[in-house]
Amino acid sequence: MADGVHIFGVRHHGPGSARSLVHALNELKPACILVEGPPDADEMIPLAADSQMQPPIAILVHASDEPSRAVYYPFATFSPEWNAIRWGLEHKSSIRFMDLPQAHRMPIEMEQEKQAQNASASAEASGSTNSSAIFDPIGELARTAGFDDGERWWEYLVEHRQEQAGIFEALRDAMAVLRERAPSPDRHEAHREAWMRRTIRETRAEGFTKIAAVCGAWHAPALDVDAVTKKQDDDLLKGLPKLKTSATWIPWTYDHLTFASGYGAGVYSPGWYEHIWKSDRTCLLESWMTRVARLLREKDIDCSSAHVIEAVRLAGLLASLRSRPLADLSDIADATRAVFCFDSDLPMHLIARDLLVGIRMGSVPESTPAVPLVQDLQKNQKRLRLKLEALEKVLDLDLREETDRQRSQLLHRLRLLGIDWGVPQPQPNRGKGTFHEIWQLRWDPGFTIQLIEAGVLGNTIEQAAFGKLRKLATESSDLRVLASLLQDALLADLGDAVAELVQKIEGVSAISADVSLLMQTLPRLAAVLRYGNVRQADESMVRQIINGVVPRITIGLGGAVSSLNDDAAVAMEQNIRATSSAIEMVESAEHSYVWFECLARIIDQDTIHGLVRGRCTRILLDAGKIDSTEVARRLGLALSRGADPAHTARWIEGFLTGSGLLLIHDARLLGVIDQWVTEIQPEIFDELIPLLRRTFSTFPRPERHQIGQMLSTGKSLQATGAVDDSIDHDRAAMALPLLLQILGGRQQ
Repeated sequence: MADGVHIFGVRHHGPGSARSLVHALNELKPACILVEGPPDADEMIPLAADSQMQPPIAILVHASDEPSRAVYYPFATFSPEWNAIRWGLEHKSSIRFMDLPQAHRMPIEMEQEKQAQNASASAEASGSTNSSAIFDPIGELARTAGFDDGERWWEYLVEHRQEQAGIFEALRDAMAVLRERAPSPDRHEAHREAWMRRTIRETRAEGFTKIAAVCGAWHAPALDVDAVTKKQDDDLLKGLPKLKTSATWIPWTYDHLTFASGYGAGVYSPGWYEHIWKSDRTCLLESWMTRVARLLREKDIDCSSAHVIEAVRLAGLLASLRSRPLADLSDIADATRAVFCFDSDLPMHLIARDLLVGIRMGSVPESTPAVPLVQDLQKNQKRLRLKLEALEKVLDLDLREETDRQRSQLLHRLRLLGIDWGVPQPQPNRGKGTFHEIWQLRWDPGFTIQLIEAGVLGNTIEQAAFGKLRKLATESSDLRVLASLLQDALLADLGDAVAELVQKIEGVSAISADVSLLMQTLPRLAAVLRYGNVRQADESMVRQIINGVVPRITIGLGGAVSSLNDDAAVAMEQNIRATSSAIEMVESAEHSYVWFECLARIIDQDTIHGLVRGRCTRILLDAGKIDSTEVARRLGLALSRGADPAHTARWIEGFLTGSGLLLIHDARLLGVIDQWVTEIQPEIFDELIPLLRRTFSTFPRPERHQIGQMLSTGKSLQATGAVDDSIDHDRAAMALPLLLQILGGRQQ
């Protein structure tokens, strides 16, 4: 090893490695610390000293011209690299990153991806496969030591190690032996290690006499600058492709730390590693089980101190039975399940989420460099008191309040940009006139990349959302899409976008001859009016579109409903139902009048599909445009002996689907239907059962039960005069003495 250079091979995010590293740095007191990380972010290192920088956090490096191509370098409080940076800042040491810059790595990886795709396509065409095995150095060491799991071996050797001295030298020697047996590193790994050696040489040339180089344990033997000449490294690194990159710090979360990102380091249980880092090592297991008990009590799951004691004993016993020097996570999990959870999965899921992984999100200083769009979001968050949180949170907004209305607008603008920080939730128990929105909030660190990508659309959230809407509107001529975008524009309070969309919708709808398309568009336009009222937006432009759409629907509907097959009739019935609700929402007497006149013409045409005629009849009855007597007459005609039974069943389906209250309150209609059913020929009845059953299955259970009771007592038949309700008084008199005796009365 070169004079003055000390190599410390660590495990990324390993608390034991971090503890040993801090101990080594305290002894060495290096003047310069080199950390395996992206030199593109060297300017970000001083920000780590800010008190507002709270891990978990990550360095984000992205291609300046292609923000979606990005790499994250996450850090937790227990990460060796983070502790090396913090130690260097506290002791005024020079600190820099030494890995191959992403400015070179990204174009190299892009070319490798392209080559891999070509190779895969060639292999698929030839039918050959590539089954090369991946070399696992930690697994090799574990098997040599008699362990079947490399992770467990590392836990025992490093993470739970009490003695700090000599660990890095031992690891470097072990990795050197393994590298001799391992396949030759690919060219990409060779580039990385050559760049690290170049950085060490340059640092030593600056006059630093004590240099600490912190890297992944696998790379430690390769960083001996005396074993490889400078010319060899320079030749290897010559002519590397390059692109422009940008870097910043962003908040990170523990659940994102559980999978590989950046340089491929992920840990299964960051919450457990944090516990190892912060807790007294002499009572590690006891303090963990105490945390488990405290969590379960918060979730109203009974557990006592006796449970904690028993769980600690059982975990230790399991480790002994399995010939392990210490209880590991599998022993702890088995003991926890047996003692605390009674072998139930639900408490174990809570423990895994809240403790093993941990619900934690870091923070970065306000002075952290960021693109204008990210800065604008930060300003809006602060102004509207919306905090970034990794835990799901429900937000109930009252749109009559200015602050809540602006919160809603911000969340809707972000959704236009594809950033689902907030997801609207259904409100099944609230009426149409609600002034509330329910949102479920949860921040994902990946949203930062999406914000950076959206920066080309504008420097503020409002500008970017407007730019996205304009782009989507330009790409589409579908009325339904445009109406949906109009609704989005109103929800997001994008006035200029509303005006542009209204103009385009007017133009497209004016030349549209597709009545079904217009009917599918109208409900969205009506919803826009509804939200406009709540959000104090100008609704006149939208109403102008509706004033043009409704007449085209009523004029063309008669032709659109003719000659429909069963599938087309189902779609049309849904369109008619939605259109009727939309016209009701618009609250225009003129539109309601022409709509009901249109439906009245449809129900008079015998050639129109029964499902459509039945639905139109029901709408007119509910609106009070025809009375029950007229409905009974039309129903009688539809159920007459000369009518096609299948057509009749479809008419009933259209008329009754969704509610049976009409039959409960008008026994006459129920009687007509009941009598028709009893007169259906047996050979036809079997064919109609599915249609009738489907219709009545849409009724709520209480309605079906009450209709059944009415039919069983004959009330419906009495209403139609189909049964004789006269009383035989002579026969009734014969039963009176016994009835009076049962009731305890006396005969007069």
